[in-house]
Amino acid sequence: MDDAEKSFKADNYSPNGSTDSPEYGEQVDHNRSWSTRFVDSFKRDPNAHATPKGAVGADGRVFDVEGAAAGTASSPLHRSLKGRHLQMIAIGGSIGTGLFVGSGSALATGGPASVVICFILIGIMLYCTVQALGEMAVLFPVAGSFSAYSTRFLDPAWGFAMGWNYAMQWLVVLPLEIVAATLTIDFWPNTINSDAWVAIFLLLIVVINLFGVKGYGEAEFVFAIIKVVAVIGYIILGIILNCGGGETGGYIGARYYYKPGAFHNGFKGLCSVFVTAAFAFAGTELVGLAAAETANPRKSLPTAVKQVFWRIALFYVVALTIVGLLVPYDNPKLLNGTSSADAKASPFVISIQNAGIEGLPAVFNVVIMIAVLSVGNSSIYGSSRTLAALADQNQAPKILGYIDRHGRPIVSIGVASAFGLLAFFAGSSARTAAFNWMLALSGLSSIFTWGSICLAHIRFRAAWRKQGHTLDELAFRSQPGVIGSWIGFIFNCLVLIAQFWTGAWPVGYGSMTAGAQVESFFEAYLAAPIVLISYVAYKIWFKTPFMRTHNMDLHTGIRDLNVAELIAEERAERAAWPKWKKAYRYLC
Repeated sequence: MDDAEKSFKADNYSPNGSTDSPEYGEQVDHNRSWSTRFVDSFKRDPNAHATPKGAVGADGRVFDVEGAAAGTASSPLHRSLKGRHLQMIAIGGSIGTGLFVGSGSALATGGPASVVICFILIGIMLYCTVQALGEMAVLFPVAGSFSAYSTRFLDPAWGFAMGWNYAMQWLVVLPLEIVAATLTIDFWPNTINSDAWVAIFLLLIVVINLFGVKGYGEAEFVFAIIKVVAVIGYIILGIILNCGGGETGGYIGARYYYKPGAFHNGFKGLCSVFVTAAFAFAGTELVGLAAAETANPRKSLPTAVKQVFWRIALFYVVALTIVGLLVPYDNPKLLNGTSSADAKASPFVISIQNAGIEGLPAVFNVVIMIAVLSVGNSSIYGSSRTLAALADQNQAPKILGYIDRHGRPIVSIGVASAFGLLAFFAGSSARTAAFNWMLALSGLSSIFTWGSICLAHIRFRAAWRKQGHTLDELAFRSQPGVIGSWIGFIFNCLVLIAQFWTGAWPVGYGSMTAGAQVESFFEAYLAAPIVLISYVAYKIWFKTPFMRTHNMDLHTGIRDLNVAELIAEERAERAAWPKWKKAYRYLC
């Protein structure tokens, strides 16, 4: 059913208040007031069956994989995202405080060379992961994306654990980002109560998401453009400053690589940066989550997936290389930040202040605030879609799968928005400890998610071959292939090992008390036992099977029924392209 047909059915209702389509000969009022249309838009889509019957066995304790796959494939979410939305989400979607501010603590911990090395390594991992996700998402643009792939290609219990862990990550991130946004306001003198800013930012983010997936897409399109322009502008400015073009003058070059040095805290400092770099890329996988609400994922998703490489190379590696040339790791401002969004601890802002440029630090603080709001916007989108998909698979309360007439998982959006109210506790004396422990519940979520994507792709390829299919049948093929997925999976395991080591024995642990060391470990690694307990409990209760290659469902959820013919037409069209266009489209 296309969008026009859905819209027609949503706008037609019977005079007796039923949400069913009007019967033959029934009079329909097409001149309803805007208030009536607004209220009616929140009613359930009459054609939506978000939670299929039979998603569990007759005894209620045997998981039905086929029913779960059908539920995510038939989700009535609107497909309103266009190619430009998806491309900007891919290019600038996850550029946030991890790059602008978190890179400062990474620089102070490991030194400039560690920052560049670790971001390159994590960039390679993410490139392989997103390519694997793109291949599966183009073929199966289903609700829930990666958690659904874990259910379908690995184990339903692991899909349950991954879905809830991912949803919890974004639910906790929302209040944290709102508080962070209020802290950016402190860059300028003001007497307005912080709770007022919390209310303003929360209301803005909720209103954006009430416009549905199109509202989210348009907001991210604007946010991403601002962030991309800011980073490109900084790269140009940084090159000029490094060559001696600042007001303070003087060629800098690689001076800070010699004194105070390229590395700090040895190998443990490098591993600490490795973990920080991994968290800085959180949100990259949202491209795959948005596939179910994209008008034509078969065409727009491959382009968006390829853009991730350029974002990694340009916006992370190049920008942070320049930062390392302009700011020494022993700069005291790097360690004086009050939070992960304190612009005063941003190496980007520090480098501009060191150059003696007035006014520009304030402009960059605005960019940091926009980046924070962008992450908050993504948090409601990511958590609500994941919760709705879990409900589609009967792995969450059915009410969370409520989809209204505008294709919004409105109940899940409401739940996600309610978590934002926790930001009003920002003035509490226990806020830091409370937020740290909430974040610890899902601190490793992205690592588990990325590793699951790579492993699901490996298993999918094995099933694809086992069931007699060829790679020529795939509309989009991962450029690094299965080898890339193995690389991504191994790198994610290395991040987990590094996080365990740096969490249990952090830099400077010798001066810490035993209690502080234990607290440091659990704040870094609490998510791991939570995931394992969720997985084992669900598996025992529902007796979920490990998915075998010969009986994996490789058909449910394929949107285009005539994929083979469409692929043949596109390949014939590409064969006629000139060489420069073939090279460009391969890279972009």
